[in-house]
Amino acid sequence: MIFFALISVACLAYTQSKILVNAAPEAGGFSSARLARLDAGMEDWVKKKWVNGSVVLIARHGKIVFYKAHGYNDPDTKSPLDKKGIFRIASQTKAITTVAAMILWEEGKFSLDDPVSKYIPSFTNEVVLSSFNPKDTTYTTIPAKRPITIRDLLTHTSGLGYPAIGTPAEIAIYAKNYMTGGVGVRDQTLSDAMNRLGTLPLFFQPGEQWKYGLNHDVLGYLIEIWSGMSLEDFFIKRIFQPLGMQDTYFNLPLAKGPRLVNFFQQDSTGAIKKTNKVFGGFLDMSYPLQKTGYFSGGGGLVSTIQDYAVFLQMLLNGGTYNGVRLLARNTVRMMTMNQIGDLFVDLGVKTENKFGFGFSIITEKGSRLGPSQAGTYAWGGVFSTSYWVDPKEDMIVLIYRQMWGPHVADTDKAFKPLVYQAIND
Repeated sequence: MIFFALISVACLAYTQSKILVNAAPEAGGFSSARLARLDAGMEDWVKKKWVNGSVVLIARHGKIVFYKAHGYNDPDTKSPLDKKGIFRIASQTKAITTVAAMILWEEGKFSLDDPVSKYIPSFTNEVVLSSFNPKDTTYTTIPAKRPITIRDLLTHTSGLGYPAIGTPAEIAIYAKNYMTGGVGVRDQTLSDAMNRLGTLPLFFQPGEQWKYGLNHDVLGYLIEIWSGMSLEDFFIKRIFQPLGMQDTYFNLPLAKGPRLVNFFQQDSTGAIKKTNKVFGGFLDMSYPLQKTGYFSGGGGLVSTIQDYAVFLQMLLNGGTYNGVRLLARNTVRMMTMNQIGDLFVDLGVKTENKFGFGFSIITEKGSRLGPSQAGTYAWGGVFSTSYWVDPKEDMIVLIYRQMWGPHVADTDKAFKPLVYQAIND
């Protein structure tokens, strides 16, 4: 009996360790002295004018071993960057949309291999782009070999493209039909846009390539159809409130507006300047404060680094956090394993890594290129936020910035080695 009591106590302690708590680095198997190198590195990035500032959170075995900000929210006034600041997380929204979809999958609302047209009729009889004339944006098509499925949306193998950041044909065809990336949209509805998208050509045969596209915006609309709720309400009631994510929003309350982190761009002289509009002036960066009913499952959310860390810890825990289970552990297993077979993830450069449901996945072969273990899953956002989860190390890592410039990628290259070299167990 004593033996089993000890086992029970040990299991309870293990479960409790999966709730994020602040702790000394050594409690999470890190070296304080070696983590000081990360502090110095983050400070150095600011001095070199690689970034205006950054926030980093590292948690291992449920222990937050590093949670700090370096740099400025306004370099001109030397106003410091607050580690509790609210960031535009853009495509980090996709993981939350994926979780929402899989919650409904577990409830039997759909099958992964259902055609999208079963729920959005405009996707019936899809066609694939055959030729495109850039002079007048006309094009020809051929029939799709098979319908797009929900699985295709989750894996970016549907054939859908992305406005503004896709190929010239994608950009032109989508612009002509008023398709957007979904962020900062106030003059159309999600339902109208997604129904219109179904009438437009795909850019490859479903299932034959991996290509980043509007898949999660379609999933967001499907979640509304399946649940009978707006995507905003579903996120709040089924994910944010159960997890205690109190600073994650599509529509940021005005009272929290002062916490919205400024956005910066680096000009040709190397100066880092606060920027109010991006994408050629199309997107006003105050958009989180401008009321919208267009809930982009692909990029619409803002959040804090700690809120998102809780979300990632839930996944690392196998779908549960603080006594609340959102997903079954085998659902998380499916989401975080290779779902694209031999296809290549291609973001300008083909990689040796793969893709699950909403995440890139580091393979055994791909793990030779960096310190992250095979099975690590990750993604980020266009405004320079990023995260990864390394299950073999029982670790989550996030780095948040709000800036574009040639040296943001340099901080990424320097960051990962600084994290892993500090593990000391």
